[in-house]
Amino acid sequence: MLTLAPGSVEVAGVRLSNHLLLAAGILGTTGASLRRVLDHGAGGVVTKSIGPLPQDGHAGPCIIRVEGGLLNAMGLPNPSMEFLDELPQLAGKPVIASIYAGSPDEFAMVAQWFDGKVSAVELNLSCPHAAGYGAALGSDPVMVEKCTEAVTRTGLPTWVKLTPNVTDITEIGQAAERGGADAIVAINTVKAMRISTGLRRPVLGNRFGGLSGPAIFPIAVRCVYDLYDSCSIPIIGCGGISSAGDVLEMMMAGASAVEIGTAVIGDLSIFSTIAGSLYAPGGLSPGEIVGCAHG
Repeated sequence: MLTLAPGSVEVAGVRLSNHLLLAAGILGTTGASLRRVLDHGAGGVVTKSIGPLPQDGHAGPCIIRVEGGLLNAMGLPNPSMEFLDELPQLAGKPVIASIYAGSPDEFAMVAQWFDGKVSAVELNLSCPHAAGYGAALGSDPVMVEKCTEAVTRTGLPTWVKLTPNVTDITEIGQAAERGGADAIVAINTVKAMRISTGLRRPVLGNRFGGLSGPAIFPIAVRCVYDLYDSCSIPIIGCGGISSAGDVLEMMMAGASAVEIGTAVIGDLSIFSTIAGSLYAPGGLSPGEIVGCAHG
């Protein structure tokens, strides 16, 4: 297998110790848990999505295992502005704050809370199971552009996480780029559901949720590939990554870095495990493989 030269990397205004980031929503609810992930080899971390008001999230069951991954409908539970108290212990570390809101003005307000406290913000315009938030806004190119523009005016490096639950993800990526995004994150979970035949009702408390894990990896690769052809800003690949080979494939599709989520559950050492196979002295420069599958 190919290997990459070890060393830090800068992606969209953020200096990372390697190409592997923790994805939003996984172990990102406290400063201690984020610090723990960094100590286990992550090159950077993305927080749980933080919104304008505290939320308890959806009624359970909120997460179930399915073949090929996980199905979740958490409903964006978060402590809102109180989360800022978790950040001092992460000062100087590559932390990206995932944020969500219901309008451009709300996005700008929440983003400003993190000014000077994090390396960048990641706009959650892609959660498939929170009414009025996430993909409800992120499926509309006009709204994506407006929300992105509102946050970029704050001066914070701005990443925009896209939903795959649209007809043409490149249209959404281009809207984020027009809004001034520094990077695109692709993708969030795929809208899905399961039904209990014994109970004759949906398994999740919210009825439907988002599918993550290896089952969506080919979808994520295709989305990154298409975005690389249509957008000029960096892409962070996300969706089902669980091995060094997956990282290389995603980078060949066009990703400058990757986020890992579901694979972290039950295996916090996944970052160091992947890094151990991905990097080696004398390995290739990452620039040699990013987008190389496009010929």
